Amino acid sequence: MAKEQVVEGQGSLELTEEKKAAIAERILKQIAQELQIAVGRVKTTIGLLDEGNTIPFIARYRKEMTGELDENQLRDIEERLTYLRNLEDRKLEVLRLIDEQGKLSDELRGSIEQAVKLQEVEDLYRPYRQKRKTRASVAKEKGLEPLSVWILSQPRQGDLLAEARKYVNEDKGVASAEDAVQGAMDILAEQMADDAKVRAWVRKHTYDNGIVRTEAKDASAETVYEMYYSYQEPVKKLPPHRILAINRGEREDVLKVALDVPAERIHDYMAKQYIKGPSIVRDTLLAVIEDSYKRLIAPSVEREVRGEMTEKAEEKAIQIFAENLRNLLLQPPVKGKVVLGVDPAYRTGCKLAVVDDTGKMLEIAVTYPTPPNNKVVEAKAKFKQLIEKYGVELIVIGNGTASRETEQFVADLIGELKGRQLQYLIVSEAGASVYSASKLAAAEFPELDVAERSAISIARRLQDPLAELVKIEPKAIGVGQYQHDVTQKRLDESLTFVVESAVNHVGVDVNTASPSLLSYVSGVNSTLAKNIVKYREENGKFTSRMQLQKVPRLGAKAFEQCVGFMRISEAGNPLDNTPIHPESYDVVDKLFRELKLELSQLGSTELKQMLSELRVEELAPKLGVGVPTLRDIIDSLQRPGRDPREELPAPIFRTDVLQLEDLAPGMELKGTVRNVIDFGAFVDIGIKNDGLVHISQLSNSFVKHPMDVVSVGDVVTVWVLSVDAKKGRVSLTMKKPQ
Repeated sequence: MAKEQVVEGQGSLELTEEKKAAIAERILKQIAQELQIAVGRVKTTIGLLDEGNTIPFIARYRKEMTGELDENQLRDIEERLTYLRNLEDRKLEVLRLIDEQGKLSDELRGSIEQAVKLQEVEDLYRPYRQKRKTRASVAKEKGLEPLSVWILSQPRQGDLLAEARKYVNEDKGVASAEDAVQGAMDILAEQMADDAKVRAWVRKHTYDNGIVRTEAKDASAETVYEMYYSYQEPVKKLPPHRILAINRGEREDVLKVALDVPAERIHDYMAKQYIKGPSIVRDTLLAVIEDSYKRLIAPSVEREVRGEMTEKAEEKAIQIFAENLRNLLLQPPVKGKVVLGVDPAYRTGCKLAVVDDTGKMLEIAVTYPTPPNNKVVEAKAKFKQLIEKYGVELIVIGNGTASRETEQFVADLIGELKGRQLQYLIVSEAGASVYSASKLAAAEFPELDVAERSAISIARRLQDPLAELVKIEPKAIGVGQYQHDVTQKRLDESLTFVVESAVNHVGVDVNTASPSLLSYVSGVNSTLAKNIVKYREENGKFTSRMQLQKVPRLGAKAFEQCVGFMRISEAGNPLDNTPIHPESYDVVDKLFRELKLELSQLGSTELKQMLSELRVEELAPKLGVGVPTLRDIIDSLQRPGRDPREELPAPIFRTDVLQLEDLAPGMELKGTVRNVIDFGAFVDIGIKNDGLVHISQLSNSFVKHPMDVVSVGDVVTVWVLSVDAKKGRVSLTMKKPQ
């Protein structure tokens, strides 16, 4: 913790070791309880994180210690740990600030120390925070605080105006008894508004019973927000995508948004807190309560509740984006094929890039088969020449401007080249232009213009989606909903974690990986990634994982974290091409001696057979290793050099174009899921726009969220429900027609 102070007793501001231990224990127990994970596992994980271990490393190589917690559970622990430690720091700061005012009671200190949310701490601090000039602060300057205390004492006898006349003082700006009463009421209204217990109750009541109402600022305007021109829905039932849509409509000055909640119950609750019984000031206090709620509490609580709604909606949107991104990054690579990448355009022509089976650029060209140029004959000649010269087997078209006209052109071309095994595919070009204009692309292809680099990126993202997409800022890849409407820092953190997770899940070939790819490896930052590439360029290919220790600034800790995720396909030690960490090589040696086999037999049918028959639970103690680690070692030995993405279905390749006019209700099609959102999934069926499978059409059984049924990249069978030719929309179903 950054701060080293807290109140131990009256007048003491020292944070002792005992107190530090108590705080750490409280955090530990809270995380374990919230996440429903055993205290021991949480404690071990916190220890590993504090030692500088990364989540991918802990998840893969410290399974015995954490009880096999997965990456998501580890990340949840890390996030809560950060939040709760920051919360403790804020508590210490608040305690210090209140103590400096001489207003820190034992009761208040206890309430602050026991708070489990930042909002609770801020509510408790609210009465002591230095405020700008308010009606209450002005009244206090006029000496009216004693009158407010007298009113709150709720006398049964006497006269309010008579008492108030004692405070009339024209020099101080109190011209009459009525002025004095109003000033005292202002003081009481602010006091009630600052009451932590009242605010917490009102906030919960507003969340549970509030109604969000929206209306158009101009009902005659045609916008995408028309469904919200006269709309209402309970706060707690409003789904995330609607919250973000309403926020955007309000931000763009199209919608007016209000949060309505019946005030009567709130007034009644506040009256129970402040009114003890009959008194001569009862009506005055009721008026104070009404003013306090309407003028001070309601506006700020509405902001807080809408902030909380937005936070939850953002969290959901980020979660969807992250899951979609992971599935996109882990699309199976299409290996061993020469690819022609096409970045379509109208006026400036289609940029072409031929890349070999390793992704090396062979030739760049430009053709003009689309309007307004329509040089179809010349374009076909150029395509045929490139296909013939390099033995192109796949044409990959970016899905941007002019993509469908280009697709029709390519389909016609394939029809003319009947003797060739030639197919095409449309890929998302989201982020390709971002990459093409980046310093990274300029360094990789300094002699090419932006569009030419884009064509290379489009071709390569079919050959190895992960290696190519890591060059692009994750949020520019565009698989999600409302990614521009969420907190960008939180989005960046989440997406970076996803990319790291995907890269480390697959592993990287240290001899071919770009600095961009290497920088996502556990324990490697951008400086180390550049150093690894520089070392490779100066000293030739790595032949052993141990050589990584010679890379400048790659110390012992970084080596420990990264080495298991690095692959060397032609290493002297075949284990260097597996996910087995060097710290476990001696376990492998013992295992092979146990099996009476040589390491050179790695990959053989005999070894695979013997490994599949092993009883891991019995063998692990004999080899001095944990069961989870041995299980992973055996799995890696059975499939050395395996790319986990290869187990996924290959993308759909096409040879002909499907038109909107070709579709009819009931028609069966194969498609690829391009995006998954709250209300359904968009599926590429080979027409201009992706078709929508609404959440209600994903399955015959109830679907809580589309992600429970489909993921980005899934190849699915769909049936046409309806076609709206005017709007170019297609509704699909995954329910097989009866």
